[in-house]
Amino acid sequence: MIKLRIATPDDGAALAEIYRYYVTDTTITFEYEPPSGEEFSARIADKLTKYPYLVAEEDGVPVGYAYASYFRERAAYGWDAELSVYVGREKRHSGVGGRLYSALIEILKLQNFINLYAWITTPNPASFAFHEKMGFEQFCVIPAVGYKHGEWHDVAWYQLRIANSGAPKEIIPFPALNGEKVRNILENH
Repeated sequence: MIKLRIATPDDGAALAEIYRYYVTDTTITFEYEPPSGEEFSARIADKLTKYPYLVAEEDGVPVGYAYASYFRERAAYGWDAELSVYVGREKRHSGVGGRLYSALIEILKLQNFINLYAWITTPNPASFAFHEKMGFEQFCVIPAVGYKHGEWHDVAWYQLRIANSGAPKEIIPFPALNGEKVRNILENH
């Protein structure tokens, strides 16, 4: 049975192993070298200071993860977040990614975020379909923006607005959220 939970820095090695395939064998991420478990642990700790970072596990073993991160540096972008999801090859197309994203989006709503974004290297019809199913809409394609595996790749931008765009409420950092509400979200996705 798949269970969702909050990631911890102790997950670094396991999540780095899931990510390794995407770095070495695909253009889904533009990193060239797979990060070490230690580097991944530091990334998790850094993200968790403000954003949710979730893990899907089966029998105590991580099989996927999703997280939010800052979209742009300037203050006016403070209500926007960029999302990422990675699922182990053996669990792709099993619904794990959708469960992670659904829970992540619900938590970001609690935090008062307004806009969510995803970068998708093209072509990637499976990711396009996944994001569209989750309610995201493509709004632009940036041509030849990343060079990997000997060629230039386009990237499509997708957006999901999760709240009205009136005067925004203050963002609640992830550690300050009501723990019971977060647990309920994780248990119900």
